[in-house]
Amino acid sequence: MKILQPPDWMAPRGYSNGVLTEMQVGSKIVFVGGQVGWNGQQQFESDDFADQVRQALLNIVQILAEGGAKPEHIVRMTWYVTDKNEYVAAYPGIGKHYRELIGRHFPAMTAVEVADLVEDRAKVEIEVTAVVPAQ
Repeated sequence: MKILQPPDWMAPRGYSNGVLTEMQVGSKIVFVGGQVGWNGQQQFESDDFADQVRQALLNIVQILAEGGAKPEHIVRMTWYVTDKNEYVAAYPGIGKHYRELIGRHFPAMTAVEVADLVEDRAKVEIEVTAVVPAQ
């Protein structure tokens, strides 16, 4: 995976503007559907924004593992948030949980504020795409 960063652009914080992945015979693409902040039994344990992010990221890591992928294989993340201001206010906690579960790996990332999510208590939904290199 190569980070795509035009030389005269300011470096982004916590994400990449673009990612190049060279596909080879035997490479795998893992698509993880949107994960909200509930556990594997579909129960929310917290209404705190950062806590829901942590659970969603934990869900993603567990699903990636089922496909033979790790967090460093993530090439794209899309975050859907119900409140931009709450998202921004939670940055410190989000950053802590992100580093704990994903590490210092920053794929191409988009965050979108939406009017609502399907699950009533959900404040964030995250989907990812990962590319696992050929063995």
